[in-house]
Amino acid sequence: MEENLEITASIVLYKENLEELTKTIGCFLNVPLKKRLYLIDNTENRIFENKFNDSTIKYIAVGKNIGFGAGHNMVIDLINLKSQFHLILNPDVTFKPKVLTNLIAELNKNQSISMIAPKVLFPDSEHQYSCRRYPLVSELLARRFIFLKPFFKKTIYKGQYKDQDLNQPFFAEYIAGCFQLYRTQDFVKLQGFDERYFLYMEDVDICKKIDQQNKLKLYYPKEEITHVLKQGSSKDLKLFLRHTSSAIKYFLKWGF
Repeated sequence: MEENLEITASIVLYKENLEELTKTIGCFLNVPLKKRLYLIDNTENRIFENKFNDSTIKYIAVGKNIGFGAGHNMVIDLINLKSQFHLILNPDVTFKPKVLTNLIAELNKNQSISMIAPKVLFPDSEHQYSCRRYPLVSELLARRFIFLKPFFKKTIYKGQYKDQDLNQPFFAEYIAGCFQLYRTQDFVKLQGFDERYFLYMEDVDICKKIDQQNKLKLYYPKEEITHVLKQGSSKDLKLFLRHTSSAIKYFLKWGF
């Protein structure tokens, strides 16, 4: 292992709130581990170049918006055999330094676990349902169209694991991509995210790929993070169409 880093992390940047991003980067830099942070800039004009000057940070200018999954995949060759763990991190997440050290300790207890993630809270401390069962078409439709929700209450309830104690760790079907901690070699072996998804559903897809390798994903609510969560596809037609396109690709790939 050439650099022998304990952890690497990647953040894909596009239209980010600089204040939120600065807080997220600060959280990672405060973690007491040998680390490296990759900032993948998907803007055409290299907006985030020279915004953060720290020897721990490596800036990668893509020059165009290649999407979430493809952006994170830019670091695969850079982290291969270089770090023990790799964090997929959103630019609007905050957490305490102990979160990563404690999650790594849990990963080290069970070599069958490829990925671990904490409980996720909104800024007002309300719980985000970041771990879910694999989606059904009816559930996705009901979550997007309010008038359908009364007809699929049980489906949504079960899909969000509300029938389970969410204060206790368990192996979830899929975990949202705002904060996913992998064993680096497992992430490399998975070849990262499927780049056919420009945005949305790539986090669900990679969990399916972990299943194919007979590995596990651990939801670990004893640690908590805060995530702003923009929910862009609920407010923006273009993002809604992106989400719909990704959902179609997902179900064509994995079945309905």
